[in-house]
Amino acid sequence: MKKEVVIYTDGACSGNPGPGGWGAVLMYGSAAKEISGGERDTTNNRMELMAAIQALEALKEPVRVRLHTDSAYIVNCFHQGWHERWQRNGWQNSKKEPVENRDLWERILALTKRHHVEFVKVKGHSDDRWNNRCDELARAAAAAANDKAEG
Repeated sequence: MKKEVVIYTDGACSGNPGPGGWGAVLMYGSAAKEISGGERDTTNNRMELMAAIQALEALKEPVRVRLHTDSAYIVNCFHQGWHERWQRNGWQNSKKEPVENRDLWERILALTKRHHVEFVKVKGHSDDRWNNRCDELARAAAAAANDKAEG
């Protein structure tokens, strides 16, 4: 049985598009690690994806992951098989338009082949301690990205 890591992620954007940030908390046993980052010109969906990608890329070996996110965009993609249809349709969505954020979807799909990932939907901005902490990390990273954009 592979090790199991619990991950919480969140993304934030000041304006959409605008300065954005992402945050993640990775937990294994009693150890917890926080990571975050930001970009000057991005979207909320890109930051939600980056949080998950960066968290999964931080794992040093293949593991089982329970990844908690308040992003319906991510959870629905995996629970409803959107990515399978996108790939079958040459990375076009149901409207026959190019899939947004394809570069990030391809990265996260590669990571789900390395790790066994279960995506868990959590309610955002509620009483979930770890989701709230990720929101704080993401907002701080977005503010820092905004400061760099203005400075």
